[in-house]
Amino acid sequence: MLNDTLANALTVTLNGEKTSKKTVEIKPVSSIIERVLALLNEKGYVGSFEKEKRVGGEVLLLNLLGKINQCGAIKPRRNIKAENIEKAEKRYLPARGFGVIFISTPQGIVTNDEAKKRNIGGVLLGYCY
Repeated sequence: MLNDTLANALTVTLNGEKTSKKTVEIKPVSSIIERVLALLNEKGYVGSFEKEKRVGGEVLLLNLLGKINQCGAIKPRRNIKAENIEKAEKRYLPARGFGVIFISTPQGIVTNDEAKKRNIGGVLLGYCY
């Protein structure tokens, strides 16, 4: 039984990258996972993905590009204010302007750069670089 589906999805993605797979299957599917994968696609870390219905439920088929060095969920999920996003970047990312942190805000799930632009805080979900 899975406790954190986002952590599972990011782990499956990272393991697929490390073993040089072209595609991976992510299940179970949730709207949070879909939004995080869409952000990773926008930033160029992963390729496109599509939802496929199967007998056991829905599965996301994710195309990998081989551009991820590390990704993972942030546990426990911490609240963060807009002025403290820089501290989170220093903690979870290896260098300034390198990588992305996913933040769940009242305006939806956004990246750390977008949250700083809008000056909004939220809950830290995960990171990727």
